[in-house]
Amino acid sequence: MQRHTLMVQGTTSDAGKSTIVAGLGRLLQRRGNRVVPFKPQNMALNSAVTADGGEIGRAQAVQADACRVPTSVHMNPILIKPSSDTGAQVIVQGKALGNFEAGSFHDYKPKAMAAVLDSYQTLLQSHECVLVEGAGSPAEINLREGDIANMGFAEEVDCPVVLVTDIDRGGSFAHLVGTLELLSDSEQQRVKGFFINRFRGDLALLQPALDPFFGSGREELARHFQTRRLGHDGEIRNHLPRSQAAKAFQSHFDEWFCEVDVGTRFYMANASLQQKFGNIR
Repeated sequence: MQRHTLMVQGTTSDAGKSTIVAGLGRLLQRRGNRVVPFKPQNMALNSAVTADGGEIGRAQAVQADACRVPTSVHMNPILIKPSSDTGAQVIVQGKALGNFEAGSFHDYKPKAMAAVLDSYQTLLQSHECVLVEGAGSPAEINLREGDIANMGFAEEVDCPVVLVTDIDRGGSFAHLVGTLELLSDSEQQRVKGFFINRFRGDLALLQPALDPFFGSGREELARHFQTRRLGHDGEIRNHLPRSQAAKAFQSHFDEWFCEVDVGTRFYMANASLQQKFGNIR
């Protein structure tokens, strides 16, 4: 079985990484792939109990539902639950390890990376595709040493990366360029493209900002970064016939309704939609 890994990183926190991973997971699952979500390190107070009795971040539980796989502690091997401005409880592969101050956890990172790689290999052995979610931003260079959450992990397992930016926040293109500029040469080469999240309106109004990345206008920028636009959120909306709406509300689209910024549109099935989206299941 051929195996693949793709890592989704964000230019900021809350850029939409969790939603993109959930959406890609369901898309790949519908196409017959055995896909699983993975987040090396998550900082969150909200956790979910896994099928094997441990704790993981709530986002990974939603992503597992999107991929239609049972939850596992290996989906989020390092869960950090803040208890103060400088301290947190650390959960390793589903079990509480203890309380750490920021400095002491930094010293623990080599052991944390070992747990991360163990969980990653466990998932990789039984799935065709591992969709990895980063944490925060890879441009947080003050945290780069010993990093297990973003480019440190990507470099360790040698996987490609896509960047997500939230255009609704403003400054999304500055976020993209600034993030890429702060990465090392080898890390820049890992970035294969980017998603523009929460874009609404006329795509033509976005095009002048996209041109520099494709070589029109500021060609040196395109040559420097070699990036591709992978999509915007309007291109990954959900479409399903109205007759399936009730069933969707009950199960198939639970993960989307958990996200206040994700819209689900219902359409009557017709030939043009069938041709555009294929058989909808």
